[in-house]
Amino acid sequence: MTLIETGFEGLVILEPKVFEDSRGYFMESYNKDVFHELGITNDWVQINQSKSSRGVIRGLHYQLNPKSQSKLIRVIEGTIYDVALDLRKGSKTFGKCFGLELSSENKRQFLVPHGFAHGFSVLSKTAIVLYKCDELYSPAHERGINPMDKSLDIHWNIEEDEMILSEKDLKNPSFKDSEYNF
Repeated sequence: MTLIETGFEGLVILEPKVFEDSRGYFMESYNKDVFHELGITNDWVQINQSKSSRGVIRGLHYQLNPKSQSKLIRVIEGTIYDVALDLRKGSKTFGKCFGLELSSENKRQFLVPHGFAHGFSVLSKTAIVLYKCDELYSPAHERGINPMDKSLDIHWNIEEDEMILSEKDLKNPSFKDSEYNF
């Protein structure tokens, strides 16, 4: 497993070793000992999976302390553009976004630590996304930021007429009006 720094403290990309042959491929997507050697000691307590069609934008989601979540995201099928927004007030990257393409082809994983909002857009016909969380879902602590907030300058890599967003996400506040406690 190779760890790639992003320039955002704690926000990293993980590339597994993939063994391919005529039968297909094998990879180890998680090994507690290997992750610990890389400094990743999260205790994953919940695994979520979603399937979405092209143009869907999910996010930007997070949970407040004391129920904040780190997420380890990977794509099982298709391609997404994944985005993390730093909500940690004392961070040198506070208010900035980092985005990258995750796909079933590149097999990369994205570790989004506590204190970040997370979202993604679907670039392929469909995408199946799996993510581990180190805290259980808590409706009382759930928050969101409108993914279309112009001040964030997120390029979702989807044409505007193709974008599919939930009413709930569109009703979320802008970044400047959002609640966070990191």
